[in-house]
Amino acid sequence: MKIRSHKELDVYILSFETAMKIFEITKRFPKEETYSLTDQIRRSSRSVCSNLAEAFRKRRYPKSFISKLSDSESEAAETQTWLDFSLSCEYITEIEHYSLNETYDKILGKLVNMSLHPENWSW
Repeated sequence: MKIRSHKELDVYILSFETAMKIFEITKRFPKEETYSLTDQIRRSSRSVCSNLAEAFRKRRYPKSFISKLSDSESEAAETQTWLDFSLSCEYITEIEHYSLNETYDKILGKLVNMSLHPENWSW
């Protein structure tokens, strides 16, 4: 089966679902974090998805494809950093932190695999 849309990619589905979990969790964050931590973690988690969508559209051009996947990786790693701050500030539980961090490790692994094998995604 040929994938026709970025929305069909396992990594996109996983990253979108995880960004939505972060959105729900951050609703509990204190109001003083609205324009800092809350905003940053929501933006970076969503950027994983948006950069992946852009990468998929650039898959005809391996260097551009890999570059956008790299941007997506960077955003996933940034999100992990914001999760660390969220845990240290006691805004999330250790269980939430572990679960979300593990999910981002899976997302990162999938993105790296795509970057290492761009020929599998071209058309």
